[in-house]
Amino acid sequence: MTQTSFFPDIPRVARALPLLGEQKDIRYFASPSRSVLNSPAATGMGFWSINPYLGCAFGCAYCYARYAHRYTTERLTSSDGASPAAFGDELPPWLAFERRIMIKHSAPALLRRELARAGTLEALRNERMVIGTATDPYQPAERRYRITRGLLEVIAEQRGMGVTIITKSPLVTRDIDILTTIRDRSRLCVHVSLITVDRELARRLEPRAPTPEARLRSIARLRENDIEVGVNVMPVLPGITDAPHQVDALICALAQVRASYVGACALRLRATARTRYLPFIAAEFPELESAYRRAYATGHQVGERYRSGLRARFKAVCERYGVAYGYPPAVENQLGDPMSADSQLALALEPS
Repeated sequence: MTQTSFFPDIPRVARALPLLGEQKDIRYFASPSRSVLNSPAATGMGFWSINPYLGCAFGCAYCYARYAHRYTTERLTSSDGASPAAFGDELPPWLAFERRIMIKHSAPALLRRELARAGTLEALRNERMVIGTATDPYQPAERRYRITRGLLEVIAEQRGMGVTIITKSPLVTRDIDILTTIRDRSRLCVHVSLITVDRELARRLEPRAPTPEARLRSIARLRENDIEVGVNVMPVLPGITDAPHQVDALICALAQVRASYVGACALRLRATARTRYLPFIAAEFPELESAYRRAYATGHQVGERYRSGLRARFKAVCERYGVAYGYPPAVENQLGDPMSADSQLALALEPS
């Protein structure tokens, strides 16, 4: 359904979103989408982007994207600033992000319509489309609603496009049949996010996300099908995932599954992410709380000395294991150097 069928007067009147289903403590709602493809002019980034869902059930403690969920729900409130009524409850925004997921049912049809517009398809043949910049396109909702698969089916009809998918989920391998078609007709890379191979540590940081082992298996399977796979070690968490032995173990594992290349970026803490992350540190890593507050006291980035040292560490370890460091030119031209502190990809994974 389109937005007008659900919400004929959405700009002025707060309405509850239609409830589609429930899974334990997560509720799924229909999202009133008018469009699905975000242009570089709209986002300020050097690529086009698509997010099939709003909110993410993985709910990683460090997630940068909680701001996008709050922004959307606030657009569904009355103009007098009343509390959001979109979900029929009063969850704080940071928690609603991972427990109240909005489904863009009309996304494939919207994408087909947008690709038919004059100039859009030609632009996408010269630039790159990134799926999953603010929400994981293969989160649990995808098993039921299959919005991402629908989008890929539309993309597979075209030729000469540049497509990047960002995910933590091995569910991406379900779509190998479509991905290989896109690979043959366009420029495709899948970016798997993985910040540690320590399963117990990952469980503390990303309790609802797939295990590191599952992600490594998905990388191996994608590579077996000749699909390019970059690994986003984003964010590197100071004092938690940045020790030399941790970086070594991670890159060693990525070499074994033949990852195409690796990019990394230190944690950035903008306002919405800080509200969730710093209390998490206080509860789970109390010995680091004061150091974090000092390190991020004057901005959203840790100091340049740390970032430079981190880049050097990753570069050296990648060289030792024979894993490509940074993105290949075809991707880097659009996304920027992933190891740069000012990387466009890293910025795409943060609110502005």
